[in-house]
Amino acid sequence: MKRWALLCGVLLLSAAAASAQGTPKLEVFGGYSYFHTSLSGTGVTANLNGGSASASFDPNSWLGLVGEFGGYYGGKYSTGGGINGEVYTYLFGPKARFHAGRFTPFVQTLVGGAHASSGSAFASSNAFAMASGGGVDLNATAHLGVRLVQADYLITMLNDGANSRQNNFRISAGVVFRW
Repeated sequence: MKRWALLCGVLLLSAAAASAQGTPKLEVFGGYSYFHTSLSGTGVTANLNGGSASASFDPNSWLGLVGEFGGYYGGKYSTGGGINGEVYTYLFGPKARFHAGRFTPFVQTLVGGAHASSGSAFASSNAFAMASGGGVDLNATAHLGVRLVQADYLITMLNDGANSRQNNFRISAGVVFRW
C-alpha cells in the first residue's frame, strides 16, 4: 500500500510540473483488458479478464516513453481440467502517436516481463514478454480522453519446457488523463 501511495504522489508531482508547460507531457491510462493466451504446440488456451495501466512521458507531440503494467485473472485452461490462472505483465518501450483532430491513433512496441501462476499445470513462472500493437484515443478535452481500443499481440516465454512460447492477444479500453 505504501508503494501505491508513493506512486500516486510521484504522478501528482509530475503532473503539476508538466501542467506548467503548454502541451501535456504526461499521459496516464487505466482500463479493462481481455487477455487470450495459447501455449504453442499444446492446444492449451485460456481467456483472462483484468486491467492494465500505463504512464507515458512525452518529450514531444508524437513520441512517448511508456511503462505499462497489467493483471489478468480467471479463465479456465481448455485442457487443464478447469485450472484457474493469472498473468501479470510489466512492459516498457516507445509509442508513436499520430494526431488526427479529436482522434489520436498510436502504435507501440514494449518489452519486459511476465509472471504467471495457476493451480497446478504451470505452478509459477517468470519470463520475457513483448507486446506490439496500437490503438485509438478519442480526445474529449486536452487533458481527458477515452481509449476506444488498444489491441496488442503479446508474446510470453513462460515455462522452461519445449513448448515455452505463448502467443497472446490482448485488447483494452479505458480512460486517458494528460497533464
